[in-house]
Amino acid sequence: MPVPAIAPSALAAARQSPHTLLDVRTAGELAIVALPESLHIPLDELEERHPEIPADRPVLVLCHHGVRSLHAAAFLLGLGYEAINIQGGIDALSLRVDPRLPRY
Repeated sequence: MPVPAIAPSALAAARQSPHTLLDVRTAGELAIVALPESLHIPLDELEERHPEIPADRPVLVLCHHGVRSLHAAAFLLGLGYEAINIQGGIDALSLRVDPRLPRY
């Protein structure tokens, strides 16, 4: 099943409607840079913690470069969530959208 995705530049528009922003990076990565409104569930905890994610709105999934978020979005799609991968992750956000975000 193909995973829907959006470019980092489209994130601002996507955030104008009800959604959940899910960050699947590690706690160490989150300490470097985080988007304050995100729900943090590391990818390796997603299988057990996915019930914490509201199922009544799209889930925009974020990681560092977009690979872990792709896997997380595919997993969530299989469970019936409307999951969307943010291509390029927070690194692409810092390069293309908001250079104030620290890179690592």
